[in-house]
Amino acid sequence: MSCELCELKADVVWSDAKMSVILVDDAAYPGLVRVIWKDHVKEMSDLVDADRLAVNDAVWRVELAVRAAMAPHKVNVASLGNVVPHLHWHVIPRYADDAHFPGPVWCAAVRRTEEDILAARRALLPNLRAEIVRRMNER
Repeated sequence: MSCELCELKADVVWSDAKMSVILVDDAAYPGLVRVIWKDHVKEMSDLVDADRLAVNDAVWRVELAVRAAMAPHKVNVASLGNVVPHLHWHVIPRYADDAHFPGPVWCAAVRRTEEDILAARRALLPNLRAEIVRRMNER
């Protein structure tokens, strides 16, 4: 069975032997980041303790980077894996004016975010990249 996360073709911002941090190209959610475990496992409970702690630490560091670079109203952190059963975490900056707020980004949109607002958020992405690398390299 093919797995898009095992065959990762993405904008990798940071990587080590066990995980990758990617910046997702999502027009409606600039700054959406995924932390992806490299081995094909489905659940956190499939990891040994040290690996579980390492991925949790990475998600925490990415959340800190998103907060520092993107200044969101809220950060959503989610690990679903229903469509792609490969351990990964979504770290999503949320704003009161985003298309789905206050609901999850996977529900029906309730508004349209203005393009100038999205463009301003996209302009922050180089800062986000630098902040992710800085925080991940502090480990």
